[in-house]
Amino acid sequence: MKLASQIDKPVLIVGGGPVGMTMALCLAKRGIPSCLVELRSAETLPDVKCNHISSRSMELFRSLGISQDLRAAGLPDNYPHDVSYRTSTLGEEIARIHIPGRNTRLTDHSGPDGNWPTPEPPHRINQRYIEPILRRHVQKQSLITCLYRHQVLSFMQDENQVTAQIQNLDSPESQAFTLSAAYMVGCDGGRSMVRKGMGAKLVGDEVVQRVQSTCIRAPHLIEHMKAPPAWAMFTVNPRRSGNIYAIDGKEVWLIHNYLRDHEADFESVDRDWAIRTILGVDDQFEYEVMSKEDWFGRRLVSDKLQEGRVFVAGDAAHLWVPYAGYGMNAGLADASNLAWHLAAQIESWASPFALSAYEKERHPITEQVSRFAMNHAHAMSKRRKEIPENLEEQSAEGAKARVAFGQDLYDLNVQQYCCAGLNFGYFYDQSPVMVYDAESAPDYNMGSFTASTVPGCRAPHFWLEQDTSLYDALGAAYTLLCFKPECDAEVSALQKAAGEANMPLKILDVSAYTDRPPEYSHHFAIVRADAHTVWRGDQLYAENAKQIVAKLCGYSTPSI
Repeated sequence: MKLASQIDKPVLIVGGGPVGMTMALCLAKRGIPSCLVELRSAETLPDVKCNHISSRSMELFRSLGISQDLRAAGLPDNYPHDVSYRTSTLGEEIARIHIPGRNTRLTDHSGPDGNWPTPEPPHRINQRYIEPILRRHVQKQSLITCLYRHQVLSFMQDENQVTAQIQNLDSPESQAFTLSAAYMVGCDGGRSMVRKGMGAKLVGDEVVQRVQSTCIRAPHLIEHMKAPPAWAMFTVNPRRSGNIYAIDGKEVWLIHNYLRDHEADFESVDRDWAIRTILGVDDQFEYEVMSKEDWFGRRLVSDKLQEGRVFVAGDAAHLWVPYAGYGMNAGLADASNLAWHLAAQIESWASPFALSAYEKERHPITEQVSRFAMNHAHAMSKRRKEIPENLEEQSAEGAKARVAFGQDLYDLNVQQYCCAGLNFGYFYDQSPVMVYDAESAPDYNMGSFTASTVPGCRAPHFWLEQDTSLYDALGAAYTLLCFKPECDAEVSALQKAAGEANMPLKILDVSAYTDRPPEYSHHFAIVRADAHTVWRGDQLYAENAKQIVAKLCGYSTPSI
């Protein structure tokens, strides 16, 4: 393959799902053009996969001006976003995790995630609604070129660029054309050709779980329910365990039938019998199968996220059991992170070494989250084997069993459906472009975290004005938060060092906001656009300002 003589686009993105589109939008926000190559047509709806946008992802979409559009879509305004556990969909409810619906999401502070420290609570919405909204925003962007019904056949790279061969799938007889880019990002899913082409491989656990999954249309289901409907309704009884997700809150439902260890393939169990058992309906109940969505739960992580100028993100980089809804959401975090690092290169103020930060920051988080998800999958599998035989029995002992098992399910699952730790607790402790100090980041788990300003942690949220978050005021690259009044000389020292390095820096005086979180105990903090603290301290002067800037640009490796 002959290399092109010039770069056509700064970034070539392979895959136009939520991760690829978010990557393109993040780059466009920085004024960076990209080309998005997608196998499907623009009108093709995705599978009914992801059902949840996390709080951190909603914060990202807020920064892109998309969060309100997303929050206005999905389930009806008054449809509960709760998680319910029942003897069947139409049976007796034994536990319910309260999650505010759309019409009360920003005002209802009850429930386990009702008062999270964020300007954007999570939102329950299916990928069928997510992708068209993202696509509309992508297509409005003049900086994003979309090649739908196109396929990247192969690629090669040298020290200056990546060159790809691309085929128009609607004209298969035509010759493939060449497109070159400074960087290429594979957001092309679990079977990623980009991952394979860069010599990376998925490692981990091939099969953690098998799920027979079916999307159905059943317009009369809600009217037969004993308990109020919910976003997720889990069936637990001795015959069959499964769950059902509300897609449109009216008639479209996604049913997961969790196969048992001896049920080796997706047709091991009669699909119709399983659906009726999970729903709790007889043979007279009518429903329509819209699609089969069977899937394996895995825990697989790519052994590398970068090879030269080529990167992978999203499912191309990691596949795991979708507990806590962190498949797509982890991919969105990848996209945001990588777009930021690529922008620093394209804007020519960061060293080439700084690009290694993407893998050093995201790979450990990917590994951690994959294990959280796998461990929770094992715990749920164990519970399904422990369902009391008398759970449906209409007796004092049956009632007692329902109370006890319901509480057990609530305690186990509230951490994944209200996963504060996965949203706000993760930190980057191996980044080459952060200035660490003597304090270590606090531990976190799926459900809980400790707020911190330790470099690498998420800077704690607080409101500046009504409806204006700290995050809304952050600059495109770095922002110096000044908690100390009258610090012009110190600020000038950092501004001078940043200017000499061409490093973008915004100054934000927050000294007047006395009700800020107590974790802000230093006079200064530098926060990246993704809300991660990269430095904090009480003094700024010419020499340490130069060292800080050098480190943030990737030109210095010693500790400061």
